[in-house]
Amino acid sequence: MILLDPSAHPVIGHRGNRAHAPENTLESLQEAVALGVDAVEFDVQVSSDGVLLLMHDLTIDRTTSGAGAVATQTFDALRRHDAGARFTTDGGRTFPWRDRRVVIPRFDDVVDALPRTLPMIVELKTPAASAALHAAIVRHGLQQRVIVAGFEAASTQPLRGHGLALGASTPDVVKLLLPSLLRRPIRSPWYQALCIPPTHNGFPLPIAAIARAMRPSAVVTHIWTVNEPAKARRLWAAGVQGIISDDPASILAARAGTAFV
Repeated sequence: MILLDPSAHPVIGHRGNRAHAPENTLESLQEAVALGVDAVEFDVQVSSDGVLLLMHDLTIDRTTSGAGAVATQTFDALRRHDAGARFTTDGGRTFPWRDRRVVIPRFDDVVDALPRTLPMIVELKTPAASAALHAAIVRHGLQQRVIVAGFEAASTQPLRGHGLALGASTPDVVKLLLPSLLRRPIRSPWYQALCIPPTHNGFPLPIAAIARAMRPSAVVTHIWTVNEPAKARRLWAAGVQGIISDDPASILAARAGTAFV
């Protein structure tokens, strides 16, 4: 899988084609695929009746016409809301995706609609979704084309030892900082990937040092969210593998003009 190849430089659509379509919707993901991304990234949670669905925030207020917590509503109730209602690219002057029947998608619907070989990074937004995601991965036979990540260690802990590629949690990344800067070896990490931002709480992370420290263990480093071509080129030069972008078209163009050694 390209997402685990230390020699690859994949471009990954962040929540699909988020700069141009409502995030974590089937429409956004399909736009990213049409652009030629190597993989997509999206977030999952479960509804009150146990349906695995795509949503970043713990509430639906920011991205839909509805309100309230994901975990307290049934999937049928959540699906009634317009998932394109609040999408805007001009500060709220226009809403080009409103009333176009964009809905919160189920994980199963996304898997069925996307290309059968497309790699995915799936971000667990809550530990409550771990069991449902594992069951869905097995049901669809996705073990060889998915990385499961989560900020909380409790999200990915239940998935260890099940043959899945996993991303480091935030506490795991914090533990890397000092050894990476001191060029100390990182011994036998349990995870296969880092999916991390270039900064944390306003402070830049030592991305080059982290990527270098991960190299002996063949742990790949994917950085989010990068929308500027120049920044993507700098990160690739620093030893990063993947770029996770809201605007994957611009990053794909940057990669086409980059000579890798």
